[in-house]
Amino acid sequence: MGKSAAALLLTTTAFISSPTLAQDAAPASPQSAAPAAAQEPAAQNEGGIAEIVVTAQKRAENVQDVPIAISAFTADALQERAVGSVAQLSSIAPNVNLDAGTPFSGSTAVLSAYIRGIGSDDFAFNIDPGVGIYLDGVYLARTVGANQDLLDVARVEVLKGPQGTLFGRNTIGGAISIVTRDPGSVFKVTGDVTAGSYNLLQARGSVDLPITDSLKSSLTFGVKTRDGFLKRVPFSDQRANNAPSFTAFSAAGYDSADREGANQNWNLRGKLKWDNGGAIKLTLSGDYSKDNGTSANSLLGTTEFVPGNFAGTTNLPGTAFDPTGTTGFLFAGLYNFCIGSTPAQIAARNAGALCGVAGTQYNPQFQLPSYGSANVDGNPANDRLPWDSRYVTGNPDRSYATGNSYSNLKAWGLSGVLDFDLSDDVSLKSITAYRELHWNAGLDADGSPLNFLQLSFTMNQWQFSQELQLLGKALDNKLNYVLGAYYFKEAGDLHDYVTFGEGLIQVDGPNQLKTDNYAFFGQIDYRPIDLIGITLGGRYTREQKQFEGGQQELNGFNYKLFGCSDANGNITPNGPFPLAPIPCQVGLSYPDPSNPVRVYTPGVNRKKFTNFSPKVGVQLHPTDDVMIYGSWSKGYKTGGWTTRLTNPQGNVAPDFDEEKATTWEAGIKSTLIDRRLQLNAAAFSTTYKNIQLNIQVGTSPTIDNAGDALIRGFELEMVAAPIDGLTLNGSLGYIDAHYTSVAAATAAVGGANIFQAGTLVGEDLPKTPHWKVNLSPRYEAKLGNGGSVVFLADWTYTSSAWNDTQRTFLLERVPSNIVNGSISYREPDGHWSITVGGTNLTDKRFLTSGGSNIAAGAIFGTYNRPREWYARFGFNF
Repeated sequence: MGKSAAALLLTTTAFISSPTLAQDAAPASPQSAAPAAAQEPAAQNEGGIAEIVVTAQKRAENVQDVPIAISAFTADALQERAVGSVAQLSSIAPNVNLDAGTPFSGSTAVLSAYIRGIGSDDFAFNIDPGVGIYLDGVYLARTVGANQDLLDVARVEVLKGPQGTLFGRNTIGGAISIVTRDPGSVFKVTGDVTAGSYNLLQARGSVDLPITDSLKSSLTFGVKTRDGFLKRVPFSDQRANNAPSFTAFSAAGYDSADREGANQNWNLRGKLKWDNGGAIKLTLSGDYSKDNGTSANSLLGTTEFVPGNFAGTTNLPGTAFDPTGTTGFLFAGLYNFCIGSTPAQIAARNAGALCGVAGTQYNPQFQLPSYGSANVDGNPANDRLPWDSRYVTGNPDRSYATGNSYSNLKAWGLSGVLDFDLSDDVSLKSITAYRELHWNAGLDADGSPLNFLQLSFTMNQWQFSQELQLLGKALDNKLNYVLGAYYFKEAGDLHDYVTFGEGLIQVDGPNQLKTDNYAFFGQIDYRPIDLIGITLGGRYTREQKQFEGGQQELNGFNYKLFGCSDANGNITPNGPFPLAPIPCQVGLSYPDPSNPVRVYTPGVNRKKFTNFSPKVGVQLHPTDDVMIYGSWSKGYKTGGWTTRLTNPQGNVAPDFDEEKATTWEAGIKSTLIDRRLQLNAAAFSTTYKNIQLNIQVGTSPTIDNAGDALIRGFELEMVAAPIDGLTLNGSLGYIDAHYTSVAAATAAVGGANIFQAGTLVGEDLPKTPHWKVNLSPRYEAKLGNGGSVVFLADWTYTSSAWNDTQRTFLLERVPSNIVNGSISYREPDGHWSITVGGTNLTDKRFLTSGGSNIAAGAIFGTYNRPREWYARFGFNF
């Protein structure tokens, strides 16, 4: 293809692509000092496209001069498009998938982030994210709380591809950098009040308080309440009253709600900045947030008819275990068998203990009477509801759930940023930060009046980080460099509580984790002549992790399965194992003599990781407004341990190793037609090794290095200002992310079946749609009184994608066309504005998350929010 043909193709494709929102508003002030001329505010006044200054390479630069694929969004652009959280960036950034919530997390404050096919869809403490989230340069280590409210931000930068050299740990897929606004030099009050669907009420405000000429401060707050969109309705069968309350089982909490998907959040942020024009600048920041946003869960399907190993007709002698897995049941089927069978039928399958008292002598406060033969004992007053598809409503806004539904997250942090100009060409930057989070959440995943899949969690975490950066320039500004050192430490706990099948399995899983990490990094950008630039960088990381898992199964199911219990539900760990002349606890491989129901290996587990992530890049600058670049880089994500287990692990704590990615990228950034048109494009290829896949093994979501993948794609982004007042933003993303190998064990567990397409070579990675297209026209009409009216629309098309590793059919995310829009009036002096808008105007519904627990009998998921309207009053004084 010739040069002119390639240019024509790029231009044509970009004009039909979607908005990046990157350059349609006034430039944001960088986190570190930058020349005022670099922002060129006059460009916007002249009708051109205003620049955005970013700090993606640790120094302030025009986004068009950075040889990285970046989607950058200013505060005004985010507000105009009703983007209030990190997850809402998903629709306007190509090859990016961000969801508010992960399977069974029960909270919209948890972020499932994927960039170019790489990420993580879990909240467990032992699993690190694959996309790094940074708040004013501070890494947020947990996916819990990572779906930050974008309160009083200056800009958000979405960096695609491995960013290990400058950003560090767990940025194997990319990084999202949130930069908040610095205090102003004059007293100023800004804010807005919003009302809308589901009794939405949101109030936000920010005040700049200059204390002296050198000392400035700001204080920002946000409050948001909104009712849930999913309504719980009673199940019209009196037998629902005979199920025990969800409060009869061990849990992190017992709060419940009539509606799911509600919000009750508030945020507070303060900043203090000292700058007297000398060599030293100091910024102190603090933030506190309380997020009670819950996710909405729908039961999608049931699997009670699948045969299994429990209570078969061909059991091993003295047990209720069928080794063939063909004549017995899984947990849902076992429950149905117990309530619908006579005592004689139960005894014939050695299932008396399985159908008997729930719980053991080790947790007497949670022991419950037997439900065996409840529906055939001649007493209809105690009949139980069976488990089957009668609880599937088929309506994403209705559920028969009665169990816990809540999320209480408290998070806060303090940071200090010191900038010290050692000379005109060299500066030192220090970022010191401490953060904490405390989380308690619960979810009724079965969507029924029964206790078939009830989950709750507590998490407590703290982290400390210290980063030093030495930034400089030399050789008449032809050489720019950054050298740095980083230290990170975190510790905390996660406690899981899960009830399966009316207490057939009762998981109580305390976990403790500690991490120490340090790294050294550097990058040199050298432009020997105007035409050519060269980038060399690397980061060495050393990390040590400690983990202790305490998972236990409070019903002692395996003891009862193998005849190691009495009729009262008491297990006999030291009794004879029916299959060998050894005690039951030994025969079943329970690892802790002091706790017979503990399934996780006692003791502290330790792992060490070292990694070197290099980067090499070349740039060509044929003109001042065009840059062509190519790069090769590596990234990695740390390993850990699998924790969610319901079977004994003996003396081995199952672990997994780090992921690694190697990426080649080529791109072009251009600003054309007297700053009326901006076209950016990038193509990439990534070799993705040792993927940490989440595979369901029985009732246990298990992490293992179970596959490799090849990821290839491209993205185009456009901003056009063809006439004064009109801006067209557009983007187009395509990605092909497929497995090139799958471990034998994973292929066996995650193979195709009637519910799932399977985890197979050649098939797609989860959370990675092939296509995403976005188009966002914005027109500002000037009025005769000096005011203006702004018309804005957003359209995003996303092709289908799988929401889980095993490609469960009921969890497939269908193709979607999402349309948002708004109309705003701005009064002449800019002191106030009124906006009326709507999101998801076509009311397109699709699943954003979900899980399939075939052994437990349930497939469940979370839908996106329905059509909603809002009205906002903004003020600025």
